[in-house]
Amino acid sequence: MTRLHRFGMLTLALLAGTMAMGQSANDAKMKAFIDALMKKMTLQEKIGQLNLPGAGDIVTGQASNSDIAKKIEQGQVGGLFNIKSVAKIREVQRLAVEKSRLKIPLLFGMDVIHGYETVFPIPLGLSCNWDMAAVERSARIAAIEASADGINWTFSPMVDISRDPRWGRISEGNGEDAYLGSEIAKAMVRGYQGTDLSRNNTIMACVKHYALYGAAEAGRDYNTTDMSHQRMYNEYFPPYKAAVDAGVGSVMASFNEVDGVPATANKWLLTDVLRKQWGFKGFLVTDYTGINEMIDHGIGDLKTVSARALAAGIDMDMVGEGLLTTLPQSLKEGKITVQQIDAACRRILEAKYKLGLFEDPYRYCDENRSKTEIFTSEHRREARKIAAESFVLLKNDKNTLPLRKGGTIALIGPLADSKENMPGTWSVAANLQNATSLLAGLKEAVGSQARILYAKGSNVEADKDLQDRGTMFGRTIARDERPAADIIAEAVAIANQSDVVVAALGEASEMSGESSSRTNIEIPQVQKDLLAALLKTGKPVVLVLFTGRPLALSWEQANVPAILNVWFGGSEAGYAIADVLFGDVNPSGKLSTTFPQNVGQVPLFYNHKNTGRPLGEGKWFSKFRSNYLDVSNDPLYPFGFGLSYTQFSYSDVKLSTSNPKGNQSVTASVTVTNTGKAEGKEVVQLYLRDLVGSVTRPVQELKGFQKIALKPGESKTISFTITPETLKFYNYDLKYVWEPGEFEIMIGGNSRDVKKAKLNWSR
Repeated sequence: MTRLHRFGMLTLALLAGTMAMGQSANDAKMKAFIDALMKKMTLQEKIGQLNLPGAGDIVTGQASNSDIAKKIEQGQVGGLFNIKSVAKIREVQRLAVEKSRLKIPLLFGMDVIHGYETVFPIPLGLSCNWDMAAVERSARIAAIEASADGINWTFSPMVDISRDPRWGRISEGNGEDAYLGSEIAKAMVRGYQGTDLSRNNTIMACVKHYALYGAAEAGRDYNTTDMSHQRMYNEYFPPYKAAVDAGVGSVMASFNEVDGVPATANKWLLTDVLRKQWGFKGFLVTDYTGINEMIDHGIGDLKTVSARALAAGIDMDMVGEGLLTTLPQSLKEGKITVQQIDAACRRILEAKYKLGLFEDPYRYCDENRSKTEIFTSEHRREARKIAAESFVLLKNDKNTLPLRKGGTIALIGPLADSKENMPGTWSVAANLQNATSLLAGLKEAVGSQARILYAKGSNVEADKDLQDRGTMFGRTIARDERPAADIIAEAVAIANQSDVVVAALGEASEMSGESSSRTNIEIPQVQKDLLAALLKTGKPVVLVLFTGRPLALSWEQANVPAILNVWFGGSEAGYAIADVLFGDVNPSGKLSTTFPQNVGQVPLFYNHKNTGRPLGEGKWFSKFRSNYLDVSNDPLYPFGFGLSYTQFSYSDVKLSTSNPKGNQSVTASVTVTNTGKAEGKEVVQLYLRDLVGSVTRPVQELKGFQKIALKPGESKTISFTITPETLKFYNYDLKYVWEPGEFEIMIGGNSRDVKKAKLNWSR
């Protein structure tokens, strides 16, 4: 070690020590402040801090007359959620800090899930970007905008692992993989909270839904969940823990049960794991009426379940008011203790202190910021760029894409001119009128260079009731009541006048999301009929696929020349899609979920385990092996998959050593070359397989990735460092260990197409 290196290390150590001392002093100051405040609080005021009602009937200029206002003045409210605008929030905050006895400020939360008014792709789409800097920027912009409008707390990120595309809320998460999900969780928390939570342009994050919500049985929302602890720790817990390690300020309990006990009352989950094992210091909030819903789970009446929730570790009750109305009686009966109430109250007061609300309760109520920092041109440019790099090119026969800006282009489909659907589900703060439709995006992109012809082509669903369920919350797509054949005939006539057809098909935005589970995960039949008719014209057809989940696209893959999955790209979706269709942006998105051939393969995920009778490599069917009679085991599109307008080649994997020992590290390298004619980005993915373990291990696990840009003919050598930490997993005894033995290293552009090398790691 050089003298300069030693000096640098010493400087870093001193800096870390100084920061720790400063943090310790801040903690002591906060403790003294809250100690003094809590000594003044009555029991009912302490319980009031645990109450989180919805904004309800609050209207600017009438807030002081609302039912919630009376509770605020009586100290019975700790925060409100989904109230928007500085004017409303300032008025309500004034009630708390001027009218209540102790003048304790309120928290103001909102479902800022994938952007505020500048909306980014739905989380599942954003996860296909594989660029953690971009993910963090999206959360940073969301925090700037939300905080400029009075919000200081978001119920995001949602990091539930899901391997079942029938489940509607798969759209709100980051896919099927624990490693990728963990990296995104950390990036989102950093983006929302920044490095100083007391700054008025940061907001407190809330990781959800803790835990296992994405493993709902049968893919039906709110359904039961049951799995082994080993699977929890290795495959489902990591993203939650990553958010905790990143310093997330709050955690939301999930609706489902864990080990037969609803998560909201599960002490092992909320206290033993989250607080004692992981060291979480923030506060725990229920999901919407999560306490009350435990009555239907069958574990007691409202008083019983409220006491169980508090005892398990819940600090704040969203909407249900079970804590507010029953805790005094439970305390008298000895079902709970004053210490438990105090602990919950303290954690909520600490959050308010860290947000700087005691210092300035109006710090998020700057009218100038609300006028100048929301839906800005800069934020919209960033949203457009991030969206374009999240789209996944699934097929591109004969270089159908990119399109040229010339001739006549037919844009056909029920989602072609529906700007209200572009932001996607859970975009509650968005002004839907500010979004851009695909039709508008294409017209602006081509200007006078090409002619755009438009036809609707079909309804979203043949059944009106089914379509209504998928187009709620202002996403209505007007129905065409003519016979379906007539609507298709009109579209075919348009297609016949054109050089190329762009078919905007798939799901409407509310066909995925909360309480939007589907058993049929294909494109609706009425749209498939339209697509078949368009293909019969003989014109080149590009399917622009809108979806909030992996769909079964076997017929489309076999018949459509080009398929671009655009998810729901946010407020700038129309422009971003045009950027990719015309080649101004080369698509680089990679799937974060496996696409099945049909729903019968579900759940299907890349990091599965082998059976004792695995199907041989390259085989379609073998009797007395683990397979199907009617379809292969293979996915339609594997995890990590995504095409480009150029091509990339990979060299063989080179290892710095094939026989590492102990804590030695190994460098695994490949050279990636752009062998095509366009500049492009590639996500280089590292997978590992532990070939022999004390317990069975997955056939593959993602352990690293790098997104790189290459010009035509350019090569880059990409290296990954593998250490014993990379090899660790939770064993049968739930100890986090690594075991010596043989390992297979795989590097490639997706989980299927990889180069392999083996190493033997000894103690």
